[in-house]
Amino acid sequence: MDATTASALAVRPLPQVMVEPLVRAALLEDLGRAGDVTTDAVVPPGALLRAALVARQQGVVAGLDLAALAFRLLDPAIVVEVMRPDGSVLAPGEVIATIAGPARGVLTGERTALNFLCHLSGVASATAGIVAAIRPWKAQLVCTRKTMPGLRAVQKYAVRAGGGGNHRFGLDDAVLIKDNHVAIAGGVVEAIRRARAHVGHMVKIEVEVDTLAQLEEVLGVGVDAVLLDNMGPQMLREAVALVAGRALCEASGRISPATAPAVAAAGVDLISAGWLTHSAPVLDIGLDFRA
Repeated sequence: MDATTASALAVRPLPQVMVEPLVRAALLEDLGRAGDVTTDAVVPPGALLRAALVARQQGVVAGLDLAALAFRLLDPAIVVEVMRPDGSVLAPGEVIATIAGPARGVLTGERTALNFLCHLSGVASATAGIVAAIRPWKAQLVCTRKTMPGLRAVQKYAVRAGGGGNHRFGLDDAVLIKDNHVAIAGGVVEAIRRARAHVGHMVKIEVEVDTLAQLEEVLGVGVDAVLLDNMGPQMLREAVALVAGRALCEASGRISPATAPAVAAAGVDLISAGWLTHSAPVLDIGLDFRA
C-alpha cells in the first residue's frame, strides 16, 4: 500500500437503515442498565468539547458513517466533519474527522465509534495491502462468508473500501459445491446435475476442486466457475491452462501479501481470502481532544 496512491477509492456508503441497527445495538450493549455512570458523574451536562479522530499508523479508513452515527444517536447536537472519507489512504498523525458538541455524548460514544472504525479500517487496510501486491496482474481480490455474525454487510463494505471485491453475501447468492456436497451426492457430476435442476437460470454454479483430475471431471460437465483450493503456483498455472477460459478461475488458501503475487501470476481471475474479515488486525485510530 502506497500513501501516494489515490486518496479515496470509489466506494458507495451503505444506507443508514442498514447500519443504524448495528450501531444502536452496540451502544445499548455498552450503556447496560444504568448508562455511562462515569461520564454522568464527572462531566457537567452543559460541557462542550472539540476532538479529532487521528490515525496512529498508515492504513485505509473505513467505517466513518458508523462512527459518526454512534455519536449522533447519543446526541443529535454532535457535529462530525469528515476530512478523509472512507477509502482514503492515511498517514500516521493524519486527522480523519473532527467532532464537536456536547461532551457527555462524545465521551459516551467514543468506544463504540472507535470499535467500528478501527476494526473496519483494519479490514480495508489488509485488503489494500494484497490489492497492491497483485496490481500487475488481472486477478481481483475478494472476501468470503467468513465474517463475524451480524457484521457481514459492513465487513464486506470495508473490503470494497480497501479496493477489493465481494464473494457471496449469503448461501442464497450462488451455488458453491464443496467436497462434502460431492461426497453426499456420490460424485461431482451428480452434485452439479442436482444443482442445475434446483436453481434458476440466473444462479451461477461454482465447484471447489483440489486436484487436476477433479478439475477435468468438472470441466467435462461445465460450470460457471472453479475454486482452485490450496494449489501451489505451478499447479495453478496448469489448472488455468486446463480451463482455457471455459470458466472463471478462483484461487484460495493461505493468501497473504507475500504469497498473493505468485498466485496472481498463475493467471487466475479471482483470489479469495477469508482472513480479511475474520482476522485482520485493527488499524490504530485515536480520539484526541482539542482545546
